[in-house]
Amino acid sequence: VYGELWKTGMFERMSLQTDEDEHSIEMHLPYTAKAMESHKDEFTIIPVLVGALSESKEQEFGKLFSKYLADPSNLFVVSSDFCHWGQRFRYSYYDESQGEIYRSIEHLDKMGMSIIEQLDPVSFSNYLKKYHNTICGRHPIGVLLNAINELQKNGMNMSFSFLNYAQSSQCRNWQDSSVSYAAGALMVH
Repeated sequence: VYGELWKTGMFERMSLQTDEDEHSIEMHLPYTAKAMESHKDEFTIIPVLVGALSESKEQEFGKLFSKYLADPSNLFVVSSDFCHWGQRFRYSYYDESQGEIYRSIEHLDKMGMSIIEQLDPVSFSNYLKKYHNTICGRHPIGVLLNAINELQKNGMNMSFSFLNYAQSSQCRNWQDSSVSYAAGALMVH
C-alpha cells in the first residue's frame, strides 16, 4: 500500500520540524498497539499525515483512498480533536441562546458531528466556513467524507455514528479554555 500511494506522486515526506511538531500519530500508536495486541504480527500501519487541503484536494485524496476504504481488510483511524475554545486558541464563538459557554461549544460541536453523520462533505465544508470551528482534523475528516461519497456513488451503503463526546473543561467565562473530543465509527452495511 505504501508503495502504491508513493507512486501516485500525491505525497511528500515530512520535514524533521513538521515531524517534531506533529503528535497525532504518536498519540495513537500506543492505543493501536494495545487494541491490536493479540494480532500484533498480522497487520501493518501506514501512517498518513493530512495537512491543510483545499476542498478539491480533499476530493482527490478521498477518491484515492476510497479503494482502500472499500477493502474490509483495512482499518482506517482518522484523528481529530473538536472545538479548541478560548483566548489561547483565538476562538471564542458563543451562542448565548445555548446558555453557559460550554453548552454553546457542545451545541456547535454536535452540529458538526451531525453533519459528519450525514456523510456529506459539502455540508461539512459549509459548516466550517460558517462557524470556523477549530476542528484540527477537519481535512482528514473531509478526505474520509469524500472517500465515503465516492463509494456511495458506486452503491456501497455506509453509516457513521458518534459514540462519545467530552470537553476537557466546562467553560463558564472568557478566561476559560477547553478542547472537545469525540469518537465515532463508520459502519459498512
